[in-house]
Amino acid sequence: MDLTFIPGSRIVEVARLAFATPDVDFLCFGESDQPSPAVARDAAIRALTEGKTRYPDVRGLPALRDALAGYLSGLHARPVAESRIQVTASGMAAITVAMAAVVRAGHRVVVISPVWPNIANAARLRGAAVEQLDLDATEDGGFRLDLDRLDTMMDGARALILNSPGNPTGWTATEAELRAIHDIARRHGAWLISDEVYSRLVYDGREAAPSLLDIAGPDDRVIVCNSFSKAWVMTGWRLGWLVVPEGTSEQFADIVEAVHSGVAPFTQHAGLAAVRDNATVAAFRAHCAAGRALASEALIGLNGVRYQPPVGAFYAFMAIDGVRDSLDLAKKLVSRHGVAVAPGVAFGAAGEGYLRVCFAQSAGLMERAMQRLRDGLRAEVGS
Repeated sequence: MDLTFIPGSRIVEVARLAFATPDVDFLCFGESDQPSPAVARDAAIRALTEGKTRYPDVRGLPALRDALAGYLSGLHARPVAESRIQVTASGMAAITVAMAAVVRAGHRVVVISPVWPNIANAARLRGAAVEQLDLDATEDGGFRLDLDRLDTMMDGARALILNSPGNPTGWTATEAELRAIHDIARRHGAWLISDEVYSRLVYDGREAAPSLLDIAGPDDRVIVCNSFSKAWVMTGWRLGWLVVPEGTSEQFADIVEAVHSGVAPFTQHAGLAAVRDNATVAAFRAHCAAGRALASEALIGLNGVRYQPPVGAFYAFMAIDGVRDSLDLAKKLVSRHGVAVAPGVAFGAAGEGYLRVCFAQSAGLMERAMQRLRDGLRAEVGS
């Protein structure tokens, strides 16, 4: 039929096989097995009981916008005004709205790869030509961004989509790199759309990863996307937000009105309770750090595997020597060894030969699943 086509998700392909296979440990999705915070659940129930189910302000509840502005101003080097906050129905909705605001058919959009596939697909749905700049893989299993190549690629580009800390790699831009990226985009007159959903999940002692909110001025061509899904363990709630340039809030609200017409008020009350609860993020970061340690213990030193513990996010992204079809390997790990991981090719051609594990899981699940993964890699590729 005459419908728009975008590439399907290879992660979903693996997950569907895993759902149909008995006794499989799921490490393929970007979510934890931990519950959402009690304060958020209680706030949602209370809001429902109080009848807070009518159409909301399309910009977001004033109390939530104000709380997010205060939260971000306290976290980053520059203050964020409430007038710049737009609440959205998920982080993905935030990215979609940002794309709708700045990207049009025929525009060229640069994406740093390997990358979560929805980001590039959102640009393709706008009719953009997507060009991927591959991170350089280092010998020790890490990743590096070539700023000179980025500068060259940005000539004539409409926008750069940045994801730091990154899914799937965990690559996290330093403040110096962010300043260089910001300067490059500004020099080329391009928009910067920054996906910062993993900003609080860093493992070097900081409260947050370096952010464009530390660097960019309120009038810069910078849009920051964020979500409650990751740091607050609220993946199914579908609640996110944008930080938009000063003076553009009405334009963004009009786009939200056309895209999803606001966010359920009871969900926003859950978000308000969550953002006021500092303990949840700290506890979940510690939970992820424990999972990261278990993943590293299982992977480091495994023959044929190149892996470096990530600075940020909650994924172990490992290169498997000799693997040319990561989707086939991921399916074999499900059907023969009872563990579901994401194939690297799901994140673009630069991810081929890799597997991604989400380590934001309980210790018991991680220990069992990583043993299954080790056994599976030894059996399938001789690791």
